[in-house]
This record gives sequence, structure tokens and C-alpha cells, in this order.
Amino acid sequence: MKLSIGGSLKLAFRPWVEGLENIPAEGPAILASNHLSFSDSFFLPAVLDRKITFIAKQEYFTSPGVKGKLTAAFFKGVGQLPVDRSGARGAGEAAIKSGIEVLERGELFGIYPEGTRSPDGRLYRGKPGGLARVALATGAPVIPVAMIDTEKVQPPGKVLPKMIRPGIRIGKPLDFSRYHGMDGDRFILRSVTDEVMYEIMKLSGQEYVDIYATAAKRQIAEEAKQKAEEEKAAKAAGLEKAGKTEKAEEKPEA
Repeated sequence: MKLSIGGSLKLAFRPWVEGLENIPAEGPAILASNHLSFSDSFFLPAVLDRKITFIAKQEYFTSPGVKGKLTAAFFKGVGQLPVDRSGARGAGEAAIKSGIEVLERGELFGIYPEGTRSPDGRLYRGKPGGLARVALATGAPVIPVAMIDTEKVQPPGKVLPKMIRPGIRIGKPLDFSRYHGMDGDRFILRSVTDEVMYEIMKLSGQEYVDIYATAAKRQIAEEAKQKAEEEKAAKAAGLEKAGKTEKAEEKPEA
């Protein structure tokens, strides 16, 4: 199924790619990518000869009905691994465990250090728990990846994709073996994550924002809510003013 899906994506969207030579022909490696669109997990596997496993919500594999079965088959076909993400801590530990198992089999493991899709196309602070802990626990090299323009192919909330040609830049592997056995040190985890994010920023050309994407999404939602409330209040005030004016015009002269 990976071949059929990957072939269809390449034929339809013709994604360009730079740095394929940085992907090892064999052995474990972590591909750490920025995250612009739902389709990122499809375009990257499509341009690789080797299988790459990403983490996906368990709900994608357990939804009922024909649509649910088709969705599950699709995600399995492109190398998605179901993980129960109920509870923040449990989700993180499950993802780390799954990543380590994939790498111990000598395979490629894909991860989005930002933890969620960028809400506005900018690059956000990487979360230190998953990426760094998996890298230090396994000794696998970390390969930075930049997805380019995938948010234009399938903007958030849109079902049908646009026929825009996306791109992928793959950087040189990063070796963190100097930190072996130090995966319990939060300062080391932060340092490893920041180094990877810096390389992704250079590859992608994105503006970097030193807050988590989840916090940015909350902020954007709060601002949108406040704006809506202000517009509602202004509309109500306008209607009230119009009503008073109309009554004044209707008042008979003495």
C-alpha cells in the first residue's frame, strides 16, 4: 500500500526533495521534522525508499464503520503507529516507548518535536521529552527535516487538497552520542532539542517563535474569541443606537 499511496502522491503533487543522500541505506535513524500540515506524514514517506514510522492517534485506527476501516487501512499503509494519547504523561511515555522499539528494529522513526501542527506557518519551540529521550536512549542519529509549503496543499480545516507542489529538505545527521546516559538531565534534553530545532529552522527558513505551539494555539483561540465578543458588543451597541435614533425620529413634535 505504501508504494501505491506514495506513487500516487508523487504523481499528483510532484514534491521536490533535497538531501535524500542524508538518509542512511540501513540502520536506525530519527527523522525530526517541522509540522505544517496533516499531509506531512504522507509526503515524507512518499519520497523515501525506506519505511518510516510515525506516531498517530489510536482513534484513527479504531473508528467504526466503513470510513473508519478505510482510514485505519490508510494509516497502516503509510507507516503510522497507533498510540493511546489519553492523558498527557501517558501519551508521552507511550510515544517514547514506541519510538525506541522502532529504532531497536533498525528502522526509521519520524517525530514532530513541536508536538502539534504550527497554527500560523512559523516554527515553534520543540518539546524536549520525546525526541531527546528517544535519541539518547537509542544512540540513533537525528536527521532534521523541513517540510515546505505543505500547509498550502492542505490548509487546516480543509478536506480537499490544493494542487500545489510542496518540498522537503533533509539535513545532515546529528550525533548526540556525547550525551549518552544523560537522558535524565532536563538541561541536556533541552539542549539536544534546541540544537535540532535550530537545524530545522535553517532548512525551512521559517520564523522561529520561542514558545510552544500548543500555547500559541490557545493564545490565537483566545484572541479570536475576544474579537468575536467585541464585534458582537459593537453590533449590539450599533443596533441600540439605531433604535434610539428611530424612536427619536418617530416622536411627534409638540
